Amino acid sequence: MPMQAQTFSGAFSEPVFQSQAVFRTLMDCMARPGTIGRIETVVRPPKPLSPAAGAVALTLCDHETPVWLTPALAKSSLPQWLAFHAGATVTEDKHLARFAFVEAGAPMPGLSLFAQGTQEYPDRSTTLVVELDALEGGQSLLLKGPGIRDEATIAPIGLPETFLLLWTANRQGFPRGVDLVLVAGERVVCLPRTTNIDKREG
Repeated sequence: MPMQAQTFSGAFSEPVFQSQAVFRTLMDCMARPGTIGRIETVVRPPKPLSPAAGAVALTLCDHETPVWLTPALAKSSLPQWLAFHAGATVTEDKHLARFAFVEAGAPMPGLSLFAQGTQEYPDRSTTLVVELDALEGGQSLLLKGPGIRDEATIAPIGLPETFLLLWTANRQGFPRGVDLVLVAGERVVCLPRTTNIDKREG
């Protein structure tokens, strides 16, 4: 499909209702870390971004939220698509980004490279939307913290081997730090900075 056609097509067919549905799913998952939600709203963002991640982008991004993209996403027609449908602008400065998108298979940047927020305004941090191969079948991770009764377990495939080290460092500056939205197919799980993550042994 020509880049111009990709720019002007593929967004929500019913923006108000569909974005509200996606937002509710994300908020439910953020309030209950480890809970797997489903994004059923179909959009067609420029590749290599997936439809579910595209729906998240259209729901969260607007003219007040600079967006950072991986090199492959930045070279696609995604910047123009986001600008046309969401009014969002792309920044190359990770510290300025309110949202960042990483397609499946791309290296996940260090979490400390993004905006961490401040003690007074911790919400001024970056939320990373990271696409993975799957949310089950990988190394079992044990989650504890606010929104989790006792404990929860996830087993995503596609996180870097250093993820636990990166996440531990991310939590040390609390209330500062980034939040993660993990997307695989239509499924999504959220990891707010309040969540303690460790390997599940055995």
